[in-house]
Amino acid sequence: MRVGILTGGGDCPGLNAVIRAAVLAGTQRHGMSFVGFLDGWRGVLDGDVVALDEERVRPLLAVGGTVLGSSRTNPLAGGAAQGVQRVRAQLAALGVDALLVIGGEDTLGVATALHEAGVPVVGAPKTIDDDLSATDATFGFDTAVQTAVEACDRLVTTGASHHRAMVVEVMGRHAGWIALHTGMAAGAHATLLPEEAVDLDAVADVVRSVLARGGAPLLVVSEGAPVLGEQAVKDAPVDAFGHVQLGGAGEQLERELQRRVPGLSSRVTVLGHLLRGGTPSAADRVLATRFGLSAVEALAAGRLGTMAALRGVDVVQVPLAEATGVLRTVPPARRSETAGLRW
Repeated sequence: MRVGILTGGGDCPGLNAVIRAAVLAGTQRHGMSFVGFLDGWRGVLDGDVVALDEERVRPLLAVGGTVLGSSRTNPLAGGAAQGVQRVRAQLAALGVDALLVIGGEDTLGVATALHEAGVPVVGAPKTIDDDLSATDATFGFDTAVQTAVEACDRLVTTGASHHRAMVVEVMGRHAGWIALHTGMAAGAHATLLPEEAVDLDAVADVVRSVLARGGAPLLVVSEGAPVLGEQAVKDAPVDAFGHVQLGGAGEQLERELQRRVPGLSSRVTVLGHLLRGGTPSAADRVLATRFGLSAVEALAAGRLGTMAALRGVDVVQVPLAEATGVLRTVPPARRSETAGLRW
């Protein structure tokens, strides 16, 4: 079997570990051969591939990003039937028997449509947002949170030195898992999530309280938090999947706090893509490796149209349609765990 691997959407710590595990296991255990499509679905449409063998993938375990490159190309944008036909034609021309698609909601949504059209495909979930409902965890999330917490730890010390409020904006469009875990691990005095309305007066009260006792307020805000009642959107075109570009939630929060707390000294730090880059954590290397191994076993067993998923401590295969059906957002019970506490 000749397998084509692609990585789509935003880059993520652990992507290369999936590629490495899949190629090594597929080659050694099942006699498979592999090619990598460059820049996600763009490489599939253009037939742009590179060979993936054991020698090339062995050093990739700790390498961040994706050696295959990525893009937000949507092969179905011009019409689903036409897109499926183009993909089929390229796979046939390259002698590719099946696809291993590593991506998030959009990339796996395309994979789901291809499977329903009869294209042999399996998936592996990738998103630092940890918001895919079919798996208990996605690789990249642990690294992103650890990076954000380390940044907060540093910002807290400079905030204390200048009696200054530090606002930290992290990624999280519709799901606030990164903000939630970062805020809890860093001891943030307030954490703003996309899943709930923002009470600016209450946040200002927290800031005043922390300053009154001689502390430096730390505020963590998700990029998708509705600071002014709706998400802050940049003046930029939507991408191929119809997503607007978010940005500015941290700045909005700072402006509103300065209005409510006269004389407030504050700074905004937008971590943004810093959370995507760099070496994956040990936990993400392990999870990504297990996902790659599971995907190859699914291909070998003919369990197509499935995605590797973590359920408890086990990695299992679940239907792709289940993986992309519902976004996993922060539930009220998790949001209320620290409600009312003054850290």
